[in-house]
Amino acid sequence: MKKIISKIYHKIIFHKSNRNNLKIKEIKSRQLPYNIEVIAENLNIPWAMDISDSGNIYFTERTGLVRVIEKGKLNPQPLITFTAPFISQGEGGLMGIALDPNFSQNHYFYVMHSYTENNKPYNRVVRLIENNNKAYLDKILLDKIPGGRIHNGGRIKIGPDNTLYITTGDAGNSSLSQNLSSTAGKILRIELNGSIPKDNPFANSPIYSYGHRNPQGLAWNSENILYSSEHGQSAHDEINIIYPGSNYGWPLVQGDEDSSEIDVQKPLIHSDKVTWAPSGIAFVNQGPWQDKLLVATLRGQQLLMLSLNKDGTVVKNIESLFKNEYGRLREVIQGKDGAIYITTSNRDSQGNPDITDDKIIRLIEK
Repeated sequence: MKKIISKIYHKIIFHKSNRNNLKIKEIKSRQLPYNIEVIAENLNIPWAMDISDSGNIYFTERTGLVRVIEKGKLNPQPLITFTAPFISQGEGGLMGIALDPNFSQNHYFYVMHSYTENNKPYNRVVRLIENNNKAYLDKILLDKIPGGRIHNGGRIKIGPDNTLYITTGDAGNSSLSQNLSSTAGKILRIELNGSIPKDNPFANSPIYSYGHRNPQGLAWNSENILYSSEHGQSAHDEINIIYPGSNYGWPLVQGDEDSSEIDVQKPLIHSDKVTWAPSGIAFVNQGPWQDKLLVATLRGQQLLMLSLNKDGTVVKNIESLFKNEYGRLREVIQGKDGAIYITTSNRDSQGNPDITDDKIIRLIEK
């Protein structure tokens, strides 16, 4: 695997791909090869989802609730409601969720949330355990991640290597992104018990990559290439391929800019002068959209679908789905049955919610 990554890495660094001259084609809902269903509504800022082997959908609401959809019905009672020192303010709160690979046996799952200590905001990753539709704190895995009203990152995913990947924002202090003694502005990687993997790029550090502003999406393709989405400062939102130990440039560069100060990993693609505000991403491994990379966008109010070349390192085409149909989109995942799940984020103070917001939408192949 490491030899493959190294080979791809050099291709990205030295091969100049056509990143920003792609026109986005808008696709209407009636043209999609999926039926569209709303499976839950009147939710309060659903942030992240994961699906168990039994088909139950576990999701977070940023205000502090973990909830579950069982056999197609939303359980009115949350699994857990976070309380002080938990906080939900600005872009912080209860964010990412990931079920343990052995969830059906050990009932472990992981979340990332904001809290205060001595009047300072932080983020942390904890392991919870579910029992009879209730969840309890089992262990704090990673603590004191810098937090703030903005740029908390928040996405957590378990990779193909069974380690936990965590996105963190710069918490409004851009200098932290280049600081390897800080966990802010990074993608982090830890074992499921909270220990540091021995093959992390920096010894005794959870840091996997750095120089990030506010990454909010993680997904792997069928060749285990890791993609991430990231919010730019003024447009220049990025989709990146993440390589261990690489520097993604913030705040010294963004988009396709060069730097004489650092070796910077350039994005797979960026939005140039348009703002997408990308959040959750998913790589589709089956069905009509197989091998496409889906990107949920907030300000862009659309689902972007990226077609990639065979080795997943060049964007060949971009299409726009649901443009302005459902408002702000926060999360997108694929179920084991191939269905696509999307959450809206219209009650997050940035959107224009209707009386049924927020929603979870499911796409099932026709």
